[in-house]
Amino acid sequence: MARKSKSPSDMSSLINSNKGTLAYITEKTNSLTILTDIVRQTCPDLPQEVWHIANFNNKSVVINVSSSVWGQRLQFERMKINQKLVEATQGKYSQIEIKVSPNRNTLRATQPQSAKNTLSTSSTISEKTASELRNIAQNAPKGLKEKLEKLAQHVKK
Repeated sequence: MARKSKSPSDMSSLINSNKGTLAYITEKTNSLTILTDIVRQTCPDLPQEVWHIANFNNKSVVINVSSSVWGQRLQFERMKINQKLVEATQGKYSQIEIKVSPNRNTLRATQPQSAKNTLSTSSTISEKTASELRNIAQNAPKGLKEKLEKLAQHVKK
């Protein structure tokens, strides 16, 4: 097979082009970096792990936070962030949506479902813990007293 005599094209021209998927991805990545920097500069006390820019489309930027407390903190700074956002993007993005995603930071369980039950009839506790439970049970109401004594029976042997 004959070798192609055509010289290779410059790949940076693909990235710098205004059309196509790669140009769209590049533009979105650059915008994401700018938006992240704006939020970091406006709220430097906000930990990086509690928020992230989820999406941006039309004229809106969606920021996900891990709790409503951090969401409220961003709400206080919303006007400053919005003003800097409009300046940095020349009016391309002018709205901010703050959404709370409380399950974002939870770790996925790696154990099988059957191993999650830690208190079973085969579970044991230390002698010290059992004696503490018996001491607490002395002043507890009848129903709670029975449950505490039952727990105290699971002593390591």
